[in-house]
Amino acid sequence: MVGFWHRLGNKGKALYSATLSPPCSSPLTLPHIWVPTQTPQRPLSSGFHRATGKTQSAAEIMSGKPIAKDINLRVAAEISRMKAAIGRLPGLAVVLVGYREDSHAYVHINLKACNEVGIKTSIVQLPQDCTQDRLIDVVSSFNSNPSVHGIIVQLPLPQHLEEETIINFVSPEKDVDGFHPLNIGNLALRGREPLFIPCAPKACIELLLRYRVEIIGKNAVVIGRSKIAGLSTSLLLQRHHATVSTLHSFTNNPEQITRRADIVVSDVGIPNIVGCDWLMPGAVVVDMGTNSDPNSPRGFRTTDDVCYEEAIKVVSAITPVPGGVGPAVISMLLSNTLDSAKRAYGFT
Repeated sequence: MVGFWHRLGNKGKALYSATLSPPCSSPLTLPHIWVPTQTPQRPLSSGFHRATGKTQSAAEIMSGKPIAKDINLRVAAEISRMKAAIGRLPGLAVVLVGYREDSHAYVHINLKACNEVGIKTSIVQLPQDCTQDRLIDVVSSFNSNPSVHGIIVQLPLPQHLEEETIINFVSPEKDVDGFHPLNIGNLALRGREPLFIPCAPKACIELLLRYRVEIIGKNAVVIGRSKIAGLSTSLLLQRHHATVSTLHSFTNNPEQITRRADIVVSDVGIPNIVGCDWLMPGAVVVDMGTNSDPNSPRGFRTTDDVCYEEAIKVVSAITPVPGGVGPAVISMLLSNTLDSAKRAYGFT
């Protein structure tokens, strides 16, 4: 078996240790068990018994595209109804610092999706050497703007800026990324509810529910603990009564832990770190990896944390990359922005 640290190498270890870089409109109060927002996708074919350790037939491919299409249609319909009833539209503001190609591409995709469903957008692009005071001023101006209901400060920020300080300046009521300590803290505490759930974990859970993956009582492993995905995914899986293990760069024998998991979620940005030797036959795999590739013309590419060609031979269900979680992540941003506007206007 190829060891964990051997697979990573020095560059991989550094990436793995670093903080990594999103249901149709969900209720503001999270139930103890979250039901899907729409009729689940077609059930897995007979003979599928997830996480039994038995030989399975061909793995189910859990595509996020039909889920995203459904959510976007519902968001657009709600926005149209809001406009007709009160003459208002949701507004999303994006702050982009520096010249990272992946950040610019992600922002472009989000803005295009917003425009398609009727969300008003504005973007402020700041130079790489922008001062922290300047960035805080921009965020503060959006905080006080009543026509802005969601604020995104695109991460990662240049190293000279204090990321946590900036996140703390975003109003919790407009934190559609769900990264503010108030929202993360309320997600972690039983009996409290966040105003927003981070988009990537929200998409992950919605996808599992739509494909009728049983979560209650199952062993789940989340590889990575970033605030963008890993941490919140662990918290959401616990809300669904899974037994959750979180793996990180200091975890001993991670492959042994992962092999006992019914559900495996990975978001570390290291290509093919999870091979078939990490997976229990019949497991369900959600791959949220976005990996840098210096040989790509754009400097990045969307590719697997999980070795797809190996995993598909042993798992019962798996997300493709691209086209798995990614489309639903964007839809969750639209959904969060709509929720924020409805709350601001008292629109039901």
